[in-house]
Amino acid sequence: MLLDPKVLMAIKSLPLLAKTVVDGFMNGFNKSTVKGPGLEFSQYRSYQPGDDLRWLDWRMYARSDRYYIRESEVETSISVRFLIDASASMNHSDGMLKKIEYARFLAASLAYLANLQGDAVGLYAFKEGSLFSLAAKQDPQHLQRLYYQLENIEPKGTFTKPVHYKELFAGSGRKEMLIFITDMYQPNGEITRLLDSLAALKHEIIVFQLMGQNELDFDFNGYAAVEDLETGEVVPLGNQAKAAYLQNLQQHIETTRMQLLGKHIFHRLISTAQPLDKALRDFLVQRNKGVI
Repeated sequence: MLLDPKVLMAIKSLPLLAKTVVDGFMNGFNKSTVKGPGLEFSQYRSYQPGDDLRWLDWRMYARSDRYYIRESEVETSISVRFLIDASASMNHSDGMLKKIEYARFLAASLAYLANLQGDAVGLYAFKEGSLFSLAAKQDPQHLQRLYYQLENIEPKGTFTKPVHYKELFAGSGRKEMLIFITDMYQPNGEITRLLDSLAALKHEIIVFQLMGQNELDFDFNGYAAVEDLETGEVVPLGNQAKAAYLQNLQQHIETTRMQLLGKHIFHRLISTAQPLDKALRDFLVQRNKGVI
């Protein structure tokens, strides 16, 4: 099932959208049962509604084209905190869809998944030199508050100036996952400083870097120039500019990926034209492997 984000824009309720995305992604799981060996688990069984999604075994899926749960005697919940870049560059659009809208869809769907499996969820929005925070909790009412805050994020200004990140994200000793949704646009290295601080805390960190497909392809037909949403700089367009841009972009993406890898931070580039089920699959594969 291809969950086109532009089609999902027709769903005005973010909770309903999140449920639609997750239900669509989970639809069709095979109900047959199989017993088999495992390095850490004694057996496999078919997925059933309400199962902990962290125990989906993608190696079994690759071999059998069917979805199985690895059974374990002990399952622990974690705290999942969503960090949303709400600076002005997240207002960039490819057609009707803005980066911030895709970020809302992705965060809401992953929060729904996390809540479904008993994890606490929290929300942090970085914009206009300030930081909004909603502490992580595990209950349905808190999830509704998270949806409400997601719906009301309006990107403005520049990325948050450095604050006491280590104190804010230190946690309470429980395992934490930090999911940062951003376009990685940082005129003065603001995002790098944030990630450096977070990496020192030894949490599991996943960075979803969002880019419009028109940015990835340098496809701005009908325009003579583009304007930087945060600095106001105007950049002329043309064939020569396109060639240089595409070369620099690929180098920038690879450099970003390698820098984050060096900090043990997982990086995934996502086009806002990419179906949400693909983004979710990437997330679950990474979560299942348990390594960066």
